[in-house]
Parts: sequence; C-alpha cells; structure tokens
Amino acid sequence: MKRASTSAKSKTDFARLRSTKGIPAPDHLEADVRHIVRGVVRRGLQLQPPKSAISLRVDQDVLEWFKTQGPGYQTRINAVLRAFRDASV
Repeated sequence: MKRASTSAKSKTDFARLRSTKGIPAPDHLEADVRHIVRGVVRRGLQLQPPKSAISLRVDQDVLEWFKTQGPGYQTRINAVLRAFRDASV
C-alpha cells in the first residue's frame, strides 16, 4: 500500500510571480531596491565602529539571562554597556 503524500499542494501563483520580473507590488513599494538605496543615500551609510574580541567575566546568572533572550545575546550585552557609557557622560 502506498502512503499518501503529507505535503500540501502549494498555493503560490508561480505564473504571476514569473510575470512581475522583480517589480514590487504597489502595496509593497518598500521592497523595491531603489527605495532602499534612496534611504541609504538620504541618511548616509552609518559605519559601525570596529569591535574587539575580549574575555569578560560575567556572573553565570546574568549570562544565562541574556542567553535565554535568544540569539544575539552578545550584541545585547554590548548595547547595555553602550547605554551605560552614554548615560555616564
């Protein structure tokens, strides 16, 4: 006995997607690359300061809390340290 397929039939309209040739839908103009480039040019490309790899001793419970917030915990720790620095000036 053959098992029935468990995958559902795709509801994507591939013919319509092929016919758009990369032109965004009128209700999603922000997806247009030209829109993104204009925003970068208008505001300027913000250079990020270089980062340094360090060894930092942090209490285990603090580190676990940051890790439970999901991926990017080191970036969040950096943001907290930056906010502390900015508030101290």
